[in-house]
Amino acid sequence: MVQESLFDDREMSDPLASRLRPKTLDEYVGQKHLLGEGKVLAQLIKNDQVSSMIFWGPPGVGKTTLARIIAGKTKSRFIDFSAVTSGIKEIKEVMNKAESARLMGERTILFIDEIHRFNKAQQDAFLPFVEKGSIILIGATTENPSFEINSALLSRCKVFVLQALSADDLSELIRHAISSPKGFGNFKINISDEMIYMIANFANGDARVALNTLEMVVLNGERQGIEITITKETLEQCISKKSLLYDKKGEEHYNLISALHKSMRNSDVDASIYWLARMLEAGEDPLYVARRVVRFASEDIGMADSRALEIAVAAYQACHFLGMPECNVHLTHAVTYMALAPKSNALYVAYGKAADDASKMLAEPVPLQIRNAPTKLMKDLNYGAGYQYAHDTEDKLTNMRCLPDSLLNHSYYHPTNQGSEARVQERMKQINEWRKKHQ
Repeated sequence: MVQESLFDDREMSDPLASRLRPKTLDEYVGQKHLLGEGKVLAQLIKNDQVSSMIFWGPPGVGKTTLARIIAGKTKSRFIDFSAVTSGIKEIKEVMNKAESARLMGERTILFIDEIHRFNKAQQDAFLPFVEKGSIILIGATTENPSFEINSALLSRCKVFVLQALSADDLSELIRHAISSPKGFGNFKINISDEMIYMIANFANGDARVALNTLEMVVLNGERQGIEITITKETLEQCISKKSLLYDKKGEEHYNLISALHKSMRNSDVDASIYWLARMLEAGEDPLYVARRVVRFASEDIGMADSRALEIAVAAYQACHFLGMPECNVHLTHAVTYMALAPKSNALYVAYGKAADDASKMLAEPVPLQIRNAPTKLMKDLNYGAGYQYAHDTEDKLTNMRCLPDSLLNHSYYHPTNQGSEARVQERMKQINEWRKKHQ
């Protein structure tokens, strides 16, 4: 059975990301720090005064698109070059043509996608032509130019850092795709704002991922004529990252491990040992049980008794060394320790809160003051500016901010007064009081 396409003509059957590639700066989404009103790069492009430059940023943020916009604005010859498929021979041929054009008074702009894939010799081949002005080099890379681009070549290029697109940027892009005739404008797409935002968050700053996901969702939507309805179930299927566990013994397998886990959590030593024995005597893999105990040590005990994790890992290693039946006593040792240990799920709760924030704000940049700056380029971009080294202070504490500005004052870990965590609680109280005093 052949699936009916939404599109009848060949142009509209191209991938959505390809059809919607912006042709002008007005259509371009994101990178306002470079292309906003009065920004240097925007002015260079509008006035056709581009010089050699490197676009550095994660995938799907518009590096290649920006180069193509320049191609549409420039009065120069524009050559699109791929570092994946080209070698020294092709480089020299292009350079010779560019030099001939220069002698005739014509500029050549050479765009190199994934320039970091060129080795040192290949990059060196461009250098004399950049110096003479035979070419204006525009390179795009996802890798740090400080490490991947020859220093001589890099010194002759201006580096522009492109940022991952925000969820709002991607939501705007998705809405444009839904309404544009180049996208799904000829259809009535029923999709909620919540689902659009889910796709934007799932894309993690990558426009290509956002548009590919939207296309998949629409193609799998419920269609009646030109009306296509997107259900949450369809969306969840399209963006699911779930992996299925191999169910060796059916439902009872999970019932037993649940019984063991909850018995340890309830500090019931006898029940914990019983359910352990039920599993091992039924032929359960001891390493599977040991892995679950390792998880329990941090999920349900955590900082209340950090030795629990050490004992759980040691039991896993003992099971690995000895196997059954000898390792049953090691697992009994670990399970008993877990049941008797003071309980705290503060680490589990802390990670859950942090993960919720992280999933909603995956594109939040690392604050400049806590970035490393091993190269001159990174220092020029203010990496590490304002960093405070705690060991230089008497109290080994500073008031430097380490969270992104949008998460300032968010708090995740709240220790209990159980076991050793009572001391952790007191220590965190001291740190917080110190920071309030030294604001």
